[in-house]
Amino acid sequence: MKKILFFAMTMTITMASCQNKKPKAFDIDKNLAYCVVQAKKTLTVAPDSLAIPRNIAPGAKNWNYVGYEDWTSGFWPGVLWYLYEYTGDSVLKTQADKYSRFLTPLSVRSATDHDLGFQVYCSFGNGLRLTQNKDYKDIILKTSDTLATLYNPKVGTILSWPGMVKEKNWPHNTIIDNMINLEMLFQASKMGGSKSLYDMAVKHAEVTMKNQFKKDNSVYHVVVYDTLTGKKIKGMTHQGYSDDSMWARGQGWAIYGYTMVYRETKDPKFLDFAHKVTKIYLDRLPKDLIPYWDFDAPNIPNEPRDASAAALVASGLIELSTYTKDKALAKTYLDKAEAMLAELSSSRYQSGNANPAFLLHSTGHYPNKSEIDYSIIYADYYYVEALVRLKKLKSGKDILAPLQNNKLIVAKK
Repeated sequence: MKKILFFAMTMTITMASCQNKKPKAFDIDKNLAYCVVQAKKTLTVAPDSLAIPRNIAPGAKNWNYVGYEDWTSGFWPGVLWYLYEYTGDSVLKTQADKYSRFLTPLSVRSATDHDLGFQVYCSFGNGLRLTQNKDYKDIILKTSDTLATLYNPKVGTILSWPGMVKEKNWPHNTIIDNMINLEMLFQASKMGGSKSLYDMAVKHAEVTMKNQFKKDNSVYHVVVYDTLTGKKIKGMTHQGYSDDSMWARGQGWAIYGYTMVYRETKDPKFLDFAHKVTKIYLDRLPKDLIPYWDFDAPNIPNEPRDASAAALVASGLIELSTYTKDKALAKTYLDKAEAMLAELSSSRYQSGNANPAFLLHSTGHYPNKSEIDYSIIYADYYYVEALVRLKKLKSGKDILAPLQNNKLIVAKK
């Protein structure tokens, strides 16, 4: 009897201890320091020529590299700018400048597609934010004018893929990814560029909001418009499972994009819409908060995940939380973002010694059987961006202001 009582008392004490134990706080600095280590591994082995990291295949140890024309070319210099922002390390600054300048030709040639914002603003845009280098400003202004040549005033959006006009008979096509490129136009208009750049960005966001979404606020990847009437012909997918499915990264572009558009315009209709496109994404997430590549893929839970979508949304949610007047909802957004980052920072998703990227398990273009379960550079970019944003927010700082100016630089690594 005494043994039973002793056991019961022990269990009661143990359970009380577990209940009173606070969950371990997410260590932002530990994971940013990890990113620094991984990035320096890449810098050690990267060719000195124009070769920009894009992806690493499952089981492989080395990056596949691309040139400046690849749509992902701005993410690696952007990663280096964020890590310079965190550390103040001049070596990282030099490398960020070097890889950014590889992209300079994009500012002086004709536009071949919509990706100029991804390429130039993720690189030179972050560089300008941190250094105020006039060269970077000039490149952003020139590139914005180039991107503007793809704008169709009859439709009210930027043409995404000129090549698809003939290849698939998509007269004027606009993809949801294009929302991210609007940030460069907004910034250029503030830096001395034409006001028409601002107007184009706003109109693009409005027309996309009207035509690119289904009744449940899930997004079509592609909308095709009639170039003569400007009217919508059809909505469809290109990288998702089906026209009616919810492609994870596409919904992420919408969350991030409309949050940014609200920041730049302060128009409440864009904030309201950001909440709507966020709700369906959060409502349908699996318990670990990392989406399958498409929410409607037929073989869930045996479908590939997309860490890139999770990182993208985490970064967007951190910003969205700062604009959300409903305190409970703002806390939900921030808690979800931190939980997403915690899962991405676990051994299940961090690359560690497997390869020099930050993250594993992203999905690029599943229907094309391309980059499935890969490490992909844009996952790393939004992951480190989210970590830096979270660090600023937890410190009571503006998430868009440089860490250096906020005197938050940690010791050099």
